[in-house]
Amino acid sequence: MTADTPIIRIAAALIHDEAGRVLLVRKRGSRKFMQPGGKLDPGETPTAALVRELAEELGLRVDQAALKPLGHFSAPAANEPGHVIEADIFELPVHRQIAAAAEIEEAVWVTLDEAMVLDLATLSREHVLPLLSVERS
Repeated sequence: MTADTPIIRIAAALIHDEAGRVLLVRKRGSRKFMQPGGKLDPGETPTAALVRELAEELGLRVDQAALKPLGHFSAPAANEPGHVIEADIFELPVHRQIAAAAEIEEAVWVTLDEAMVLDLATLSREHVLPLLSVERS
């Protein structure tokens, strides 16, 4: 990354269910699976952006207070070559149905082992999913 590398600010959720599976999404036109979330609008906080994105992309209505901060991470962007993602990641346990909407082509519940054989975004593979491994040990 250089000083000229364009940065995309996002908020994303490490969503998991009571069975220990994690939710991954694949956007239309992409091969990469990643955590649900999206870009921050100007002046928007990461939690507000994530609440908005989860409602738009998955029909999931959540209160900002339900989002547990896990950290801030950086990685090459999965869908915008030459860009870097600066991501605020939040944990969110979910116990209800999820439906892909908006630009989400596919939403899948997978175990951590199943996730690691998918074509994952760098942010997911190197930063987000390892958080789940640490949390469970």
